[in-house]
Amino acid sequence: MKPETFDIIRQTVPVLEQHGEHLADCFYKNMFRHNPEVISFFNPAHLHAGVQQRALATAICTYAQHADNPERLRQAIELIAHKHVSLGIKPEHYPIVGSNLLLTLREVLGEAATTEVIDAWAEAYAILAGIFIDREDALYQQQLQQGWHGFKAFRLNRRQAESSCITSFYLQPIDNKPLPHFLPGQYVTLKVTLADGSQVMRNYSLSAAPREDYFRISVKRETDQSGKSSFGSVSNHLHNRFNVGDQVLVGPPCGEFSLKPSNLQQPIVFIAGGVGITPLLAMLHSGLTQDRQSSFILIQLARNHEELAFYQELSVLAKTYSNFDWHICLSQPATASTPAPFEHSEGYLDEALLKQLLPDPRADYYLCGPPAMMQATKALLQRRGVEASAIYAEFFGPMQSLG
Repeated sequence: MKPETFDIIRQTVPVLEQHGEHLADCFYKNMFRHNPEVISFFNPAHLHAGVQQRALATAICTYAQHADNPERLRQAIELIAHKHVSLGIKPEHYPIVGSNLLLTLREVLGEAATTEVIDAWAEAYAILAGIFIDREDALYQQQLQQGWHGFKAFRLNRRQAESSCITSFYLQPIDNKPLPHFLPGQYVTLKVTLADGSQVMRNYSLSAAPREDYFRISVKRETDQSGKSSFGSVSNHLHNRFNVGDQVLVGPPCGEFSLKPSNLQQPIVFIAGGVGITPLLAMLHSGLTQDRQSSFILIQLARNHEELAFYQELSVLAKTYSNFDWHICLSQPATASTPAPFEHSEGYLDEALLKQLLPDPRADYYLCGPPAMMQATKALLQRRGVEASAIYAEFFGPMQSLG
């Protein structure tokens, strides 16, 4: 990027910080109006909640600040590239985004959108698009080398209730070919045909260790605050209509959230909130079977014992492996009529509980759960002196900041 281009881009940072979410909201409205063919790549719930818009606004501002040094954006680029590949984003989609982004910049910036500003952003976007296209091509080639690219048919051969709101689905490829090895913590994409005939895509973490014969995903039934099930169209479709013998299209495993090589002197700590247990459970299974020297600790958070998932499965692991410790924390206190049938602490994860479970905070930490829970947990860990480089996190949906 030419130095003068970056100077112009950087000058737009204050207005982007002030109007970023409005710009992102206008951008999606423009793109869906002019290019409705891309709507299927997005989750309406994330758009409705504003999460998608906030994520884009943050990404635009961050790129504007560091456009002269994409290496500083490497982690974010890697995460987004995996997400794009999981959904089947191709080079031909990038001009659609670029044209609508420039159109929206003109609308939102008004008189500040001079020819120089728009030309600078056009150059900056072209460079960023090239980075994504190259990285995504490498990921597609990697999938081809593993013998699987794009979506292929799977059959549901088993479903298992794991809690009052989470069900596991065991998916077997129709062609019976061995499944590629995946990294524990990765996800697959389901292309689901809903009752109205529409096709939608959703990412779901793989919740078991890698196998050659099936994938396991574990899905929470999503509802709105009133408890109505119309909120999560895909999760409710899977819970209500996806039965043994039914078929679904599945994409290859993707994602950069995975178990890193361990430091044998420090434990590996998983902190899971609700359905956030799913990628961490795959890591735990793999870690326990492949690494008998490291210590593994799982702190599992749930609202109540009915929503706590995988209790029986984790009980077996706790009895089998002496290097595994498991603690359950329920935020809703048990009552005489609904006692929890297992040992647990009550309330939210706090500094006192962390000190009790981890007197020495030196460890590698893996977090997955609701954003607020992960933000609060990261703050707790950092107050205890844990370096940010020792904390790994996975967001379900658009990337957000942990603070």
